[in-house]
Amino acid sequence: MNDLIKLGIIGDYDEKKPSHLATNEAIRHCAAQLSMNAEIFWLPTKSLEDGIYGGNGKNMEPEAFDGFFCSPGSPYVSYTGAIKGIRFAREHDYPFLGTCGGFQHAVMEYANDVLGISEVSHAEYNPDASKFFIAPLSCSLVGETKKIYLKKDTLIHKIYGEAEIIERYNCSFGLNPTYQHMFDNSGFHIAGTDEQDEVRIFELAGARFYVATLFQPQLSSTKENPHKLILAYLEAVRKFHEEYHP
Repeated sequence: MNDLIKLGIIGDYDEKKPSHLATNEAIRHCAAQLSMNAEIFWLPTKSLEDGIYGGNGKNMEPEAFDGFFCSPGSPYVSYTGAIKGIRFAREHDYPFLGTCGGFQHAVMEYANDVLGISEVSHAEYNPDASKFFIAPLSCSLVGETKKIYLKKDTLIHKIYGEAEIIERYNCSFGLNPTYQHMFDNSGFHIAGTDEQDEVRIFELAGARFYVATLFQPQLSSTKENPHKLILAYLEAVRKFHEEYHP
């Protein structure tokens, strides 16, 4: 059996961005904790406009991957490419985890492609829009650590085994609360909220693993204490690999 796990990271890699370095490191030490042999491929968003492209310089078909992770780092070079990559992961039921910018774009992709909401303006891309779908947070969460309340009977609650968690952010934008009610019964469930009841975690009902968090679990994951969410994501990736890429 081929035990090499291949992960596609949707995002424009920049070695100067701590979040990108943390993403690589967290995946590696969490994979090591699970005795997994994982290879990381950063997928530049511009290249995703026409398909999946391996950031190591090799052309790769989507079927070559076992899971997708949408990284922090928006605005991306190509909004269209990021959205296409996310849509592919959702429509083909790949294990998916999006954090920070990944959360924002997963929300926009679902709103546009599933809910049919045409106006999904993001303040970073279109600062002159009359109304923002992804808007500046009332209080910036850059460098902040905050409490999140998890909803019962959700995957995220099962993963943590707790009703309240504390997580690290590095973010200034989130879903405009005006639109939050549109997701309640859509299948893209609100799984965690902050103290003002604003959504911080989404998960897709019926998916093998599809979770989007405004916080960045990779920032607090260490070799000594690998993050529960990333471990759970990688377990889902391994199951996918065993089923489809033996």
